[in-house]
Order: sequence, then C-alpha cells, then structure tokens
Amino acid sequence: MLSFSTNSMVRSSLEDMLESIRQRDEIKTPKDMPPVLPPRPASRARLPSIKRPLPMSSEVDENGGAESSLNCSVNKEGRKEQRGNSFGAKRVKEKEPGDSPYIVASKEKEKDNVGYFIEKKLCVWCCLRNGLWETGQIKSTSGENALVLLSDGSVVTVPRQELLPANPEILDGVDDLVQLSYLNEPSVLHNLQYRYLQDIIYSKAGPVLVAFNPFKDLQIYGNDFINAYRKNLLDSPHVYSVADTAYNAMMTDQVNQSIIISGESGSGKTETAKTATQYLAAVGGGGGGIESKVLQASCILEAFGNARTERNENSSRFGKLTEIHFSESGQICGAKIQTFLLEKSRVVQLAHGERSYHVFYQLCSGASSGLRGRLRLKGASDYNYLNQSGCLEIHNIDDAQKFHNLTEALNTIKICKEDQEHIFEVLAAVLWLGNISFLVMDNQNHIKVAPGEAVTNAATLMGCSEQDLVLALSTRKLQSGEDEVTIRLTLEEAIDARDGLASFMYASLFDWLIEEINLSLSVGKHNPGCSISILDIYGFDSFKKNGFEHLCINYANERLQQHFNRHLFKLEQEDYELDGIDWKKVDFEDNQDSLYLFEKKPNGLISLLDEESNFSKATDLTFATKLKQHLNAKHCFRGGTGGTFSVHHYAGEVVYDTGKFLEKNRDQLHFETIQLLSSCTSRPLQYFASTLLKPSQDPESTLMETGMFGCHKPSVFTKFKGELFKLMQHLESTTPHFIRCIRPNDKQIPGVFEKDLALKQLRCCGILEVARISRNGYPTRMTHHEFTRRYGFLLSEDMSSQDPLYTSIAILQKFGILPEMYQVGYTKLYFRAGQIGTLEDVRKSVLQGTMEVQNSPARQDLHELKDVVVTLQSYVRGEIARKEYTALLKLKNQATCEKFNEQMTAVVQLQSGNIFSFQV
Repeated sequence: MLSFSTNSMVRSSLEDMLESIRQRDEIKTPKDMPPVLPPRPASRARLPSIKRPLPMSSEVDENGGAESSLNCSVNKEGRKEQRGNSFGAKRVKEKEPGDSPYIVASKEKEKDNVGYFIEKKLCVWCCLRNGLWETGQIKSTSGENALVLLSDGSVVTVPRQELLPANPEILDGVDDLVQLSYLNEPSVLHNLQYRYLQDIIYSKAGPVLVAFNPFKDLQIYGNDFINAYRKNLLDSPHVYSVADTAYNAMMTDQVNQSIIISGESGSGKTETAKTATQYLAAVGGGGGGIESKVLQASCILEAFGNARTERNENSSRFGKLTEIHFSESGQICGAKIQTFLLEKSRVVQLAHGERSYHVFYQLCSGASSGLRGRLRLKGASDYNYLNQSGCLEIHNIDDAQKFHNLTEALNTIKICKEDQEHIFEVLAAVLWLGNISFLVMDNQNHIKVAPGEAVTNAATLMGCSEQDLVLALSTRKLQSGEDEVTIRLTLEEAIDARDGLASFMYASLFDWLIEEINLSLSVGKHNPGCSISILDIYGFDSFKKNGFEHLCINYANERLQQHFNRHLFKLEQEDYELDGIDWKKVDFEDNQDSLYLFEKKPNGLISLLDEESNFSKATDLTFATKLKQHLNAKHCFRGGTGGTFSVHHYAGEVVYDTGKFLEKNRDQLHFETIQLLSSCTSRPLQYFASTLLKPSQDPESTLMETGMFGCHKPSVFTKFKGELFKLMQHLESTTPHFIRCIRPNDKQIPGVFEKDLALKQLRCCGILEVARISRNGYPTRMTHHEFTRRYGFLLSEDMSSQDPLYTSIAILQKFGILPEMYQVGYTKLYFRAGQIGTLEDVRKSVLQGTMEVQNSPARQDLHELKDVVVTLQSYVRGEIARKEYTALLKLKNQATCEKFNEQMTAVVQLQSGNIFSFQV
C-alpha cells in the first residue's frame, strides 16, 4: 500500500483539482462561486488501492491464510492495556484530530481528571479486589492511590489507574451505547443491566443489536408491534427494527441482505431467528400461503433439530440458513433452507439432565391411540435412548400439544399422510433399536443379541426379518482372499453398530425432511427479486465434557466471529484509510490465530485429524499425541493428559476429550448395515440406503474388502469446513445485519443479571469496540456522483456542469451540515450517524411539495381555466377565420363580377366593330 507525506513531490489528480478550486475561489467573488471546500487531511492521505477479497477457497497455506494481509490493528495485551489508559492516570491527554465530537470534556478535566471529579463531586467506577466494579465518589488522593466513598457508605482505597469515569444518571438506560459519554466496560455493563431489569432486552451498539434472553414471555411482539415498526411509529431497538431495516434496504438498493444471529448456547438465538422470520412473513405476505409455509417449516425443524441441553431448554443442535426470496413488489415468493452438521450422537447418548430431540417426546406423548398401536409405542420413560439422562419433561412445555402443532405444520408443508406415517415409523424404530440389549458369551467379550420385544418391534417397523437384524448387529463378514469369514462382534462393537444404525436412520430422516421442505418452498427457475438470509447457527459450547461435535460447533463460531470482525472492524477502518479519511484506529481482539490453528496445512488441527483418520490402526490417544507434537508451540493450543487438549477460542478456553474423535470423523457404516437397509421393505430406509450408495461406482468390492462403507468420502470435519466456506461466501455477497444474543445467567432464571457472565460475552462479541467505531466513525457513505445525483436538485442554481465533489460540498454547506459531521474522501462522502437524515427530510419535503402542487385544487382549477381559455381561444379564432373567409369571399365575388363586366364590355365592343365593318 502506498502512502504519501505532505512533503511528497507526487501530487494526486484530486489534490491538483482541490488546489485549482482554491485558486479560483481567491479570484472570483463568493456570490459567483459555490462554498469553499474544507481542507483535506494530509496526515493520512493515501492513494486508493484494490482491497483484497474474501478467499474463495478453503485452503490455508503454510505461510498464513488468505485474510492475513488485511490491514488491522490487534490488541494483544489484554484488558490491562485499557486500564493503563484510564482517566485516573496522571497524564495530559492531547486532543486527537479523530476524537469523537460527541465527547465533551472540560479544560479543567483535561488538566487534572481526578481533581475535576473531586471538585464536581461526580461519580466514578472503581475496581475492587474481587474484580467487581462499584460506583462511588473520590474524596481525596494520595500519590497513586485514591480514597473513594462507595454507594453503600463504605470507604475504600484503590489505585488511581483502577478508576474509570461514570456517566451521569440522565444517561441511565439509553437505547444506544454510542450515546454514553464514557464508553468503558462498567458503564456499558451498568446501562445494559439497567435496561434488562426493566424488561428492556434490546439495546444497540451502533449497527449491532444486543439482545438479552429474558427467560420469560414479554408482551413486545405480535401484529400491533409489527405494524408500529413498519409505519415507523416505534424506533426503539428491536428484532423487528433490524428485519425492517434489512427489508427496506433490499427494496431500495435491490441487494441481497443477511441477518446474522450469534451468541453462546442459551442466549436466545432460535427465538430471535423466529421473531425475525415472523416479521418478514407479515411484511412480505402476499396471500399465496408461502409465508405460512416458511413459519411452519421452522416448527418442523425445531421439533427434529432442537433439544434440551444443560444451558438451554430449546437448543438448536444444527446450523440453519433460511434464505427468503421476495418478488420485485416485495412479496415472499419462496424460500430455501440449508442446514449444517446435525448432532447425530444426541440420538443415542445424552448427558445427565439433557433430552434428545423434541420430536421423540412429542411422539410418545401426543400420538393417537391408533398410531400408538401401529407403532407399538410406549411412554418416553420406557426407552433407553430417552431415559438415560433422567430428564423426560421440560417445565411448562406440553409435548402432546407440540405434537399436534407438528402434524399441522407437516400438513401445511404438503407432506402427505402416508409419508407422515413413514416418518413416525422411522422414529419408533430408532427408539426400539435403543432397547436392544446384548448377552456376553465368552471371555473375549463376544456377544449375541438378547431376544425380546425390542428386536421384534424394531424389525417390524423397519420392514426386515428379525434374523437379518440380529446378524447385522452381532456379526461381520470379512473377505480373506477367496474366502468369506464371519466373525462375532464384541460388546463394544455391537453397541457401536446398533447406535450407528440408529444415528444414521435419524440423520437421513432429517435430511429427507429438509429436501421435502425446500421442495414445498421452492422459488422456481426464474426469480427476478432479491432475498434476505437469516442465519441461526448453534452457539459457542463449553461444557464439563466436550467432544467432536462441540469442536465443530466452536470452529463454526470462530468463522462467524471472523466475518463479524471483517465487516465491523477490518473493512470499516480499511475503507477510511484507503479513502484518505482522518481516522484513529480502534483496537480489537482478532481470532485469526485460532482459525490458523484449525485450517493451516499440513499441520492444522483439521489436517492432522484427517491424516490420523486414514490410518486403520490409529486411536484417539495417538491422535491426541500427534496434536501435542505439532501444535503445542501455538499459543492458542495446549495439550492435556488422558487424551485431552484445549483450544483458546475467541470466547474462552475449552477442554476437549478426543474420545471417539476418529470414529465420528470417519462416519462409516458396516457392509452388513447397508445390506440390511437395502433389504428392508420400508420405503424411507430403502431411499436412505440408495442415497448412501450413490457416490460409489463399485460399492460391492469396496465394502467387501474393507468391511466398512465411507472410506473414500470426505471426512465429516472436512465436509463441514467446505460447507462453512460456502456459507461465508454467500454471506459475503449480502449486506449483513448483526444481532448479538447474550445469556444473562446460567440458571435460566428471569430477572437475574450475572455481571461477570454478561461482561465475558460482551468482551468476546467486541461490543465495546463496535460502539467506539460507531461513535467515532461514519456509518453512512455515498460516492460524490451518487450524492450529487440524489440531492443536486435541491440547489437553486444549475451546477450540472460542475465537478460532483464541488457540487456535493455546496449542498452540504447550503443545508448547514457541520464540518465535524462529515468527511470528504477521495471517492466518497462519509457522514456520522443521523446526518444524512437532514438532507433526506429536505429532499422528501421538496418532492412531496411538488406532488402536492401537482395534485392541489388550485392546480385543478388552473387546468379547468386553461381548458376554458383554450375553448374561448378556439371560438375567437373560429370567428376571426369566418369573418376573414366572408371578406375574402366578398372580394372574390367582387373581383369575379368586375372581370365578368370587363369581358362583357369587350364582347360588346367586339360585336359593335363587326357590325360597323359589315355596313361599310
């Protein structure tokens, strides 16, 4: 990147133009010329350069990733660095050119911050020994310490640099954190807590909506609120406001939009996504029923893809991107749903206090007596897959009613009764598979399947014989040369085979449902409109025991965090510098190193996992050892004992257990399992088996040689990484709108605000940094040409021949936009928040006034008078023409008579002459 100092001999064409304008301004009178251009900032002037685009490939090479060259400033010193710059330090803070004009600091305060607060008896925040922030008043200072009177009446001595200024009470509970005079952690936390305890769960941090989970129903949703936000009767922070902004931007700019909802598990992302979808369905509903299908699709996916976890009673255990398409008139014309990495292991294994997917409990509670008989269904407590966690119900949730809602949703999506019956058969078969037990036969732990109703019912529902099911679960066939050898499985191998079959059946059913939903919501081949994508993906996870799925989930959240950083920090500040804007960088926590840890080749975590997965003799312990050998030097990785390792994610450190990592990454099925599914009479199971065999050209040989299916397909993690990169590329093609969801407490109790937990999430989300950039930055920007084209007609004189930059400045100064409210770049004009609204109001009033004049009664009277005048004129012209015609006719007749008389006279004379000659 090239940069030029003020003394450089090289001058840009823009600088030459500006200099010529100043010279002309000195010669000509102000009346003849537009206003003078403001001086350009020379200290950061740079020539525009080509920005590096987002990588189109998931490859990360040995020397770094594709995004490493982005110009960004990263804070590597941690939180202590911020305290080092606190107002309590004995230093004189120089006024920077880029400081926010919103911050009003007195001269006395600049000379002695602490003295000013003592004199004015203002409140400060002081950090106590327990790490908590409390408000108080500084009573006195002694050296580097200060004596502070806390709000509870106690007096403490704290270091001066542990003090931060507090905002006045009048700013308590402001909608937007940008409005705070002092943007420090305790002030931001206090403002959010103040609002949360009043059931105001939505706040803004510049362009980002901060949403706290209330853990209770609030009366701030529904048609009345939707209409209020649609008609701009309400402007307080809300999910509806974000959805409305995205919808208006899509209709105005004809650019695809995205609403990216992120946060930790239990922060309310699923409900937030549903709320945004409801708003768009209400606004874009065209009466065709497609909007109802979109809403009902969410109901189906919630039943089959959500479950109760330790931190969340309705946790999404898969990622979901809902792309809603709109016609040119703004009506919903279709949708498409894309899902990512369903947590299959939850079907067969649960932690204490958790539940499997909701649909199992709904089926057991809400199925009719006839359906229960056909499925041979019992209560949820009778199934091992459901009762192993000791949690069968969720407080205030009626699973029977939820099942009724599910069947209605399936009807709305147009899934026929027969297919619904097949769905429930697969679910019941999965439950009965979990009840199949094994008997150990010898000292080598070989087993046989215990006979009973579980085997009978599972085989009946699957449409296969009991003998075939028993053989598939207890034996394996291996090809040894020309001979085929049958071996009996051990107890552990048999349990893995049973659970693998159940997991595969459920995951395949989930994928089939997605296909059916997308078929019902299909847009068609020709879609002239745009779309709004809503991303609801699993939140960051950190439990007592974290496995393969949690690593995938947290990797996905790392990618989303990078997308957030890229748009709100990197590209934002890079645009300012490239366009020559005077700007002081805002530091932020970058997670690029964590992504390198996962993606770097050949020694990244994903590459090492795939490499180890390809070795048949590799174990989870050998994989953990390999990670230590290659990654221990990385500062965001730490090897553990007993097959564990930890990764320092953007949201904190997480310890992972490598147990079954290789097995889950391979995701292979045995040959006997594939044969069993292919031989079943159940149509869904036959379809699942056929889709599994499609990628292989010669499955029989591969299966018989290895005894496993899936050796040549991409690993689960590699496939997931590819899906994530496609998702990121899709999001990069849209205009993003961010919603950050926060979990206020771990106990899911309404009205409880745990400061430490909330602050940790706010730090990870970068909320403070976003607010600082938004306050000091310029969220609205337009090219000079666009600005002139939109507002040029507001000038009284015609300046079409002038340069767009010249005309833009004339418009700004005519309407009193203060110089500190905007900056002039090489290619664009940059405005602080709310400034463009002034010009929009003027433009709207002028256009509206023009329309009012055109439609006013006076104009109608004018048109009527004009018609009367035209009629009168035509009559007068007719009369004049008739008179002229009469006069002309009279003259013609007169001339004709005279000519006739002359001719007659001549004839008479001629006749008289002839008579005289005859007489002679």
